[in-house]
Amino acid sequence: MEQRTALVIGGGIGGLTAAVALDRRGWAVTVLERAAGPDPGSASGHPADGGGTPRRNGAGIGLAPNAQRALDTLEIGDAVRALAARQATGELRLPGGRRLARTDDAAAVRRFGGPVLVVHRAELTGTLAGRLPEGMVRTGVTASLVDPGDPRPGGRPARVRVVEAGGGETRGDGAGGDGAGGGGETGRCVGRELTADLVVAADGIHSGVRRAVFPGQPEPRYAGFTAWRFVVPAPAGPCTAHETWGPGGLWGTVPLRDGRIYAYATAAVPPGGRAVDDERAELRRRFGSWHPPVPALLAAVEPAAVLRNDVYTAAAPPPAFHRGRVALLGDAVHPMTPNLGQGGCQTIEDAVVLAHEAGPDADLTAALAAYTRQRLPRTSAVVRRAERIGRLTTWRSRPARALRAALMVVPARLAPDLAVRALDGIADWYPPAPAYPARGRDTRPAAHPKEHQ
Repeated sequence: MEQRTALVIGGGIGGLTAAVALDRRGWAVTVLERAAGPDPGSASGHPADGGGTPRRNGAGIGLAPNAQRALDTLEIGDAVRALAARQATGELRLPGGRRLARTDDAAAVRRFGGPVLVVHRAELTGTLAGRLPEGMVRTGVTASLVDPGDPRPGGRPARVRVVEAGGGETRGDGAGGDGAGGGGETGRCVGRELTADLVVAADGIHSGVRRAVFPGQPEPRYAGFTAWRFVVPAPAGPCTAHETWGPGGLWGTVPLRDGRIYAYATAAVPPGGRAVDDERAELRRRFGSWHPPVPALLAAVEPAAVLRNDVYTAAAPPPAFHRGRVALLGDAVHPMTPNLGQGGCQTIEDAVVLAHEAGPDADLTAALAAYTRQRLPRTSAVVRRAERIGRLTTWRSRPARALRAALMVVPARLAPDLAVRALDGIADWYPPAPAYPARGRDTRPAAHPKEHQ
């Protein structure tokens, strides 16, 4: 049987995970990435899960147990865990320093079977890219969908137009040559277009593929707040992971494995804004008087290292996660606010489920329908839950903030695991099993009550 071909549009976390997963399932894969180098960021601006300005890496990403289990099916989980900072404790505070709630990673282990880990985004994408054959990722190209194709047996392939960074369009004859990139011929060039059996759209929140396949779908909408992110060396003295909620915004501090600190902040402001001077100065105006170590972190960061992005969320669930021979994943189909730290985690889940369904002998029509059936309701629920929490962070008035604090502190005293309960039904997800041939350690049970949730 002729090897089936896949074109992955977008070389961020979702695209690279999909490429690794499909490669393991026997697909000939090419990743088409617009950036001149690897590791573009998500365009959604999620501070807690590592989204933000493409091609810049001043961010960490949280990986809950659900994402770790998905990576385990690719035999990458242990490598990623080795890069991670394990947060022994975490706190929820007020700007003056008062602690509202505290948790530790033992709570997540008890509840979900593992801790929440934080890794630097560049290290995660580097690990993923390192599992791909040389030449499989093509950078400096812009890809646009021409035809989604027909997934039925014998149906027409999907067609993608590829333009090089220099402005010339990729050409080839479908027999090697320029083709669709290295790692063998993984797309057949037809004039100025590439064809493939499957196209994976991992092209972010402003996805051109989404617009092409679902032209009537509402665009993602502004969630009501913007986000800043940066990474700096650790300040003198202890630095515990914490999130601090104040009037109309929050601040988060997360230690990374190598001693650096990942900091993020959000504020309820109109979309499209920029500081009149620089973003570090804007952060100082908004958060500079908050409890330590916030002032020290702001003093340590260079203005140019602060990333700022408006946060967007899905305006409505799409009709499906696929059309024709095209599958969408991650921010391209379910952008969400950062408040559950699940943007990247759900993207990784998408990629693993898609590859599981699209096995070597799978009927593509049935495989893509199964992918939609599993992923659409789950991600839609996560989007809604994250948005509800996000709205709480924008409360400004003193009475509203007092109520919010009471809603957090009283239950936390009665239920020590409260801080992690927001991930119930999310972090306890298990990937489909068996997803891949058993090669090395497989931590998945033979059956799990929430396996297909």
